[in-house]
Amino acid sequence: MNPEALQTPIDYLKGVGPNRADLLRSELGIHTYQDLLNLFPNRYLDRTHYYKIGQLQRSSSEVQIVGKVVHLKMVEQQRGKRLVATFVDDTGQMELVWFRGHKWIRESIKLNTPYVIFGKANWFNGKFSMPHPEMELLSEHKASLRSAMQPIYPSTEKLNNKGINNRVVNKLMQQLFVETKARFYDTLSVDILKELNLISKAEALVNIHFPKSQELLAKAQWRLKFEELFYIQLQLIQKNITRKHKIKGFNFDQVGDLFNEFFKQHLPFQLTNAQKRVIKEIRNDLGSNAQMNRLLQGDVGSGKTIVALMTMLLAIDNDFQACLMAPTEILAQQHYNSILTLVNDLRVNVKLLTGSTKTAERKVIHEQLLNGELDILIGTHAVLEDKVQFFNLGLAIIDEQHRFGVAQRAKLWEKNEIPPHVLVMTATPIPRTLAMSLYGDLDISIIDELPPGRKPIKTVHRYDSNRLKVFRFIRDEIAKGRQVYIVYPLIQESEKMDYKDLMDGYESIERDFPKPEYQISIVHGKMKAADKDYEMERFVKGETQIMVATTVIEVGVNVPNASVMIIESAERFGLSQLHQLRGRVGRGAEQSYCILMTSHKLTNDSKTRLETMTRTNDGFEIAEVDLKLRGPGDIMGTQQSGVLNLKIADIVKDNDILKTARYYALKILKDDPSLSKEANKVIRYTYAQMAKHRNIWNYIS
Repeated sequence: MNPEALQTPIDYLKGVGPNRADLLRSELGIHTYQDLLNLFPNRYLDRTHYYKIGQLQRSSSEVQIVGKVVHLKMVEQQRGKRLVATFVDDTGQMELVWFRGHKWIRESIKLNTPYVIFGKANWFNGKFSMPHPEMELLSEHKASLRSAMQPIYPSTEKLNNKGINNRVVNKLMQQLFVETKARFYDTLSVDILKELNLISKAEALVNIHFPKSQELLAKAQWRLKFEELFYIQLQLIQKNITRKHKIKGFNFDQVGDLFNEFFKQHLPFQLTNAQKRVIKEIRNDLGSNAQMNRLLQGDVGSGKTIVALMTMLLAIDNDFQACLMAPTEILAQQHYNSILTLVNDLRVNVKLLTGSTKTAERKVIHEQLLNGELDILIGTHAVLEDKVQFFNLGLAIIDEQHRFGVAQRAKLWEKNEIPPHVLVMTATPIPRTLAMSLYGDLDISIIDELPPGRKPIKTVHRYDSNRLKVFRFIRDEIAKGRQVYIVYPLIQESEKMDYKDLMDGYESIERDFPKPEYQISIVHGKMKAADKDYEMERFVKGETQIMVATTVIEVGVNVPNASVMIIESAERFGLSQLHQLRGRVGRGAEQSYCILMTSHKLTNDSKTRLETMTRTNDGFEIAEVDLKLRGPGDIMGTQQSGVLNLKIADIVKDNDILKTARYYALKILKDDPSLSKEANKVIRYTYAQMAKHRNIWNYIS
């Protein structure tokens, strides 16, 4: 079968027609024969067993029975009528019932002729009955292309209402196999098939839709999952290789005075081995003549800012400018303050550009950027405005990159004829599996150890009934001169209720921690920005001991003296959010604590989240658990960007297959980057076909 023939519009398949074709397109995205072939079943019913009416049990499972219809009658009921058939075999009798479609059913049923029926047997009024059974003449049942494992296909309410039920889809699939004679070209090389002992593509497709046995079904699933993940990895790795060969980057060939002086004289603490390793990886990229495109992952407080600064100093040493972009003003301001402190004694000109930068200051920034006086620009989305033009931007650093759209990042690239080196940073640990699939075309660096002297945060779970003990603990910590965060959830859907909880909580804290002995700050979304900043500032300066807040403090507030984080209604937060909040304490040398407060009513997922938080501080382990609980779509907000639109593989469950697929994709491209060798002919052809018909989803960064 010529692969191009699989691009035939679905309208031409016998049994489809224009109306069904429109429904298949709008409901399931099936436009071509190929799309229908790739509509894989999401479960199977075992139809190997035939029951006798006399053996039926009062369970709600689906059964199949061979017998005959001996009698049909219409029965009046409160609303309309129902059609009832008496169905018998040699052990007893039961009723088959239809509430709609009477005329067609009456005309099509042959009395006293053997049928195979399939459906749920209900026990009602002392006998079994089966509503709307699937029925097939025994003679046809024996002859049809079907398997004992009956596939159940993805469907929608609309399709079922329009009569395109599972049986119809099954029939269309059979028709497709008849028309194509089930001849499908293989899409993987002979070497891969041999090494992994895979069944052929044709055999896999037959056994995914009409499995002959459990064993063959398992082989078909493995083979098709591997293929899907293999081609995605192939695309990502090839993109990475192409970028390194084709997209020229500025060559930062010298490690100059600024970098060396900072490293030798101004480093506030010894670099960890992880930081040294990451800086080395970055330096190799910057000196390679190719554009750097690296993702830097590091848990909250692991020292990414120092790495970012040292990379910027390398750019300045090589006569280039650098910019750092953050998603919020608070975070940009914080980067600015900490970098300013670090380069205080160096000859480096740093400026901050956000939405609230005054016009006069903006003018100075625009001029200094253009004439090259400004070395480092730190800012928010304001950096992307067309007015902001650089003299020679050599390095762009993006913090918490999943909050920026692709179009926004592209705007940064366009500030230069040659694209700048790019370092993307995130404190949201991305599980290895997801990173391989989402950022497979970026090189990944990980800072996986905390700076020396940092003590791991102690995390405990307490119920609301322990509140008095928790308050006593807070008093003790404040007496030692420490500060405390108390965070309340704020979820869009229940904003009014949440706001009430926050205010009630604030009032009870004021009663338990009265003035003038205690001072309390409060920060929430309904406040004006200036008031928020004022309250934050008081807490940062240590004028207030307790900060009551909604999750606005999640990203980037740095108060080393704050040692206690109390999270109210912790069961309502996601795992990664809990982990981010916990990272707001533990920034000084003192022992820090995170207390998760909940009611006694907890779902299983909530219990898993709380147990994970109390057991580990490792952001990557937490991200893995989060991935299992929430699925890949939610974690990176990929649901809305249509990433990972996988047909059969599952990124969480098929982690091992993904690793194998990546290994083979790397191996092949290392040996044959352009896929021009005879052995890879099939792969080259398949890859070209996929790109042509957009069957590889063009992911990513």
